[in-house]
Amino acid sequence: MDAFNRDILECLQVNARMSNAAIGRKIGMSSPAVAERIRKMEDLGIIKGYMAQIDPLTLGYQMKAIITLRAFMGKLKPFLEAVKNWDEVVNCYRVTGNENIVMVVTLRNQQHLEQFIDQIIGYGESKTQIVLSKVVDANPIL
Repeated sequence: MDAFNRDILECLQVNARMSNAAIGRKIGMSSPAVAERIRKMEDLGIIKGYMAQIDPLTLGYQMKAIITLRAFMGKLKPFLEAVKNWDEVVNCYRVTGNENIVMVVTLRNQQHLEQFIDQIIGYGESKTQIVLSKVVDANPIL
């Protein structure tokens, strides 16, 4: 991984739709050379894919929350299977510490939050934190 590859990755993390020509102009490399480096990083699994960032507010999701879960004995594996099917869950992490799970969820409103908590309560003890604002969002990995 050299400086050119790092610069390409930074450009793509800021704007995945940036053209190879624009990246090349920014880092001082030809468009075909940029394309070849991107292809190699895709083949190596460094670049796993490209995504659109969606604003949940525009789709009616008024609330974002971070929910931790301390699974009851014997409930962790069933939870890990069930969580994959819940549309509200944006990210879910299995972690060390007192809680087993940390989830980031998007919800329409307070009632939706209550329904979601009712859905997970059988798996363990949960704690909910409402997100007020973003401080850092999708910082590029350098």
